Amino acid sequence: MTTDVSRDIKKDVNGSLISGVILSILGVIAIAAPNFTTIFAETWIAGILIFAGFTKLVYATQTREAGGFVWKLLLSGLYIATGIMLFVYPFTGILTLTLLLGSFLLAEGTFELILAFRLRPQNNWTWILGDGIITLILGAMIWFQWPFNAPWLLGTLVGVSIIFTGVSRVMLALNARSTLNPPDQATNAT
Repeated sequence: MTTDVSRDIKKDVNGSLISGVILSILGVIAIAAPNFTTIFAETWIAGILIFAGFTKLVYATQTREAGGFVWKLLLSGLYIATGIMLFVYPFTGILTLTLLLGSFLLAEGTFELILAFRLRPQNNWTWILGDGIITLILGAMIWFQWPFNAPWLLGTLVGVSIIFTGVSRVMLALNARSTLNPPDQATNAT
């Protein structure tokens, strides 16, 4: 039983390590092609909104007897119209998304700082603290640079944030791995 739990924990740690490495690589790619990353993000969000709008429309028609049919139709129309607007006017969408990203990063940075201080007794908690500080700085940069650098800023800052998130996850996974395999055990095992 203990072996199964230990194997599951090692599997989780390895999964965290792999996801941290992948996040770091994706962050580098996002920085290398910031205009593409910005357009990709804007188009992806537009597609999600349109899909969600049609899903809400189907739900509204299936539950029209339950009440609120008009409101459900209006809500689905809002989703669809917003998604179409993002497709038709991508630059306006990029400006809007850049401002929303700045707000998101400010909120994420705040939550990362709270998490860091909650994890303070653990080793390497300062990596989460650093991630929170960097994320707050990135959010502030977006707010102060908006709207002039929106076409490339979105992709670049998302990439930087993803890299720091990936690095912090790698460091936490390495810390967990070293906890699972103390130096004395590693020496005895060989």
